[in-house]
Amino acid sequence: MKIKICGLKRMEDVDYVNQCMPDFIGFVFAGTKRRIDFETAKTLRQRLNPEMKAVGVFVNEEIAFITSLVTEGVLDLIQLHGEENQEYIVELRKRLREYGKREIPIIKSVRVQSKKQIIEAEKLPVDFLLLDTFREDEYGGSGMVFDHKLIPKLEKKFILAGGITEKNVICILEELKKEEKIPFCIDVSSSVEVNGLKDKWKIEKIVKLVHDVK
Repeated sequence: MKIKICGLKRMEDVDYVNQCMPDFIGFVFAGTKRRIDFETAKTLRQRLNPEMKAVGVFVNEEIAFITSLVTEGVLDLIQLHGEENQEYIVELRKRLREYGKREIPIIKSVRVQSKKQIIEAEKLPVDFLLLDTFREDEYGGSGMVFDHKLIPKLEKKFILAGGITEKNVICILEELKKEEKIPFCIDVSSSVEVNGLKDKWKIEKIVKLVHDVK
């Protein structure tokens, strides 16, 4: 099982993941708590072990800003966490092709409210879905688990987020396995923090737990 540690913003955070080696890390370019700017992301990426893939998390962002991060080599994947529709995604892919970046995978986040909503999102021209907890006027990082029974059987691979911790991750995965709804990857952020900062022990613990899942 793969895991993504999202919301890196300090050199120490990069050092922690370099030691624990999750599969993906996330740089957040939205909100306030974990938001970083272009230059910070560039500096952190240079310190990051190249075996890990860097995901850029955006909420209704200008396409030009996203493509600039990709062309500078800061990002390997793009995560759209707002209300980006098919037209937006098609235009984003067009711009990426213009820069010779056809291989950049796109993740579309769904703040889950219903099965129908997820099924509709699967029709979008993206590579992965990310299923997260819905909260009014918030775009992730809620630290709350949503009702996993709302997850339909999907053709596309999905990433599971929303209140996953080292204490509940195995139970959650076992329940989803029974229903044959196994995620491609687990996404965590606030659950590997102490006082709003990434914690090495928490990262190490959950990375090992998830990587040990067969």
